[in-house]
Amino acid sequence: MAPEMATLHIRGKELKLPVLEDSFKNIFVDTSKLHPTTKICTYDPGYTSTACCESTITYIDGGKGVLLYRGYPIEQLAEKADFVDTAHLLLYGELPHEKQRKTLEEELKFHSTVHEKLIDFYRGFKSDAHPMAIMVGVVGAMSAFYEPTDGTKWRDPENARKSCVRLIAKMPTVAAMAYKSSIGQPVVYPRNDFSMSENFLYMMFSKKNEVWKSDPLLTRAMDIIMILHMDHEQNASTSTVRVAGSSQANPYACVSAGIACLWGPAHGGANEAVIDMLAQIGKKENVAEFVRKVKNKEDGVRLMGFGHRVYKNYDPRAKYFRELVQDVLKVMDVKDPSLEVAMELERIALTDDYFVQRKLYPNVDFYTGIMLRALGIPTNMFTCLFALSRTTGWISQWAEMVEEKGFRISRPRQIFIGAPERTYPGL
Repeated sequence: MAPEMATLHIRGKELKLPVLEDSFKNIFVDTSKLHPTTKICTYDPGYTSTACCESTITYIDGGKGVLLYRGYPIEQLAEKADFVDTAHLLLYGELPHEKQRKTLEEELKFHSTVHEKLIDFYRGFKSDAHPMAIMVGVVGAMSAFYEPTDGTKWRDPENARKSCVRLIAKMPTVAAMAYKSSIGQPVVYPRNDFSMSENFLYMMFSKKNEVWKSDPLLTRAMDIIMILHMDHEQNASTSTVRVAGSSQANPYACVSAGIACLWGPAHGGANEAVIDMLAQIGKKENVAEFVRKVKNKEDGVRLMGFGHRVYKNYDPRAKYFRELVQDVLKVMDVKDPSLEVAMELERIALTDDYFVQRKLYPNVDFYTGIMLRALGIPTNMFTCLFALSRTTGWISQWAEMVEEKGFRISRPRQIFIGAPERTYPGL
């Protein structure tokens, strides 16, 4: 059967373009040969209608509220799997059997420490430096400690695999040390008898002069936070990692670029913005007035944590998070005015026609902000936690890309609207 072709009529010409389908029968028009053969480009600001790659890792159906990791619904992974299971799934393509799980778990523990000289980097930052600024610098510098002497050797399959595992293993340590440095406390080293989530909480909150006790519920909550944030298809930061990787930059530099992109308030910083909004509202009794201002689109009033660019239905991560947040709040018996404000805002949003008709459901950032607040994670660490969770997805996407035969450097086109060629004055 001849391949299906789309026809483009433009200025008296008829152009044939291949039609492609993904695993769910979504239709794509292949324009990759359009400019090389015709000098015609497509225009798509923000890449809202452009697929930049083929991938087997994550699938989203925003209309139906579906998120799959390697085919598995995110709700099932959050309920049944843990960090190691999900990391193995994203990185290697399948859930691990017992021996594979033990191997990866041991590797993650072995690589969880960082070079002592790398710790010196933390001492060079100002005491009030934002933890994300520290992470961008430290992760980028990791290539000076762990990259093969010959910079091209990371493309060797085994070197690439080790780099992926190192990044996943070290990121909780890097993030926790960034926090400790920002508050002037000594850094805490990871323990091999703790899980990934347990270790992160331990490195964040333990002190040398106190005994720290692990809480199973909080550890499980942190595990789920990490799983739900591990990957999210070709978002801004993942695309940044892929673009950086397309130049054959080392994986540490690529992930550092992803962290920098994630830092933006329109991306990873959204859950911080939720907490700022809750603080602005102040108390539960002010929620109704805030909602009125939102509906009237008053200047300076922004509703954060509701709606999503991709999901036009309920964010499946938020649906699971909602139940988890309620369980954690009950067990911890948290008394926080911001959490009361959040619960009242959620109640109104789920019943008010203004929100329901516009499908402005609470998204994962809304519940993540509440959860992290309840766990005692400082607001300026929210995006760092997002980064350490997303590293598994970033590095899995990077590994998939570099394994492609003949992958090429990314080079978007532009519509130039500046001055045409002109002569320098006096010539």
